[in-house]
Amino acid sequence: MKKICLGLLALGFAIPALAASPDYSGIYDCKGKDHREGEYSGTVTLEHIPAQDAPPYQAYRFQLDVPGYGAYPGHAAAEGEHMAIYFANTNPKESDYGTGLATFVKNSAGKWTFTKYYYQPAYKGGNYGLETCNQR
Repeated sequence: MKKICLGLLALGFAIPALAASPDYSGIYDCKGKDHREGEYSGTVTLEHIPAQDAPPYQAYRFQLDVPGYGAYPGHAAAEGEHMAIYFANTNPKESDYGTGLATFVKNSAGKWTFTKYYYQPAYKGGNYGLETCNQR
């Protein structure tokens, strides 16, 4: 990519600056509906890791805590209002891990909110769900 950009600059083409994504760090209160388990509530913590960014892409630590099910630490990559998320329950017995895709918007209070679809290929023969989370 660097060689292409340098070549374009040498030919007189302008290269637009890549805008950074907003920082989605914070604690979020979540409600979800899991295909296998039904409705649940939890808390998501997102921590931006600027040293691993390559603008416009951002890196995050992710953790979902769900009472009665445990902690789901993971990681995430964001671009613009979209974030890909990997998570895995700390108890590996259930094969309770998966991948999610979240879309962020600001609510009327100026806080971030996201909706996440997730897929779990091994949990109880395959599973999916949706959750909505609001920043505190």
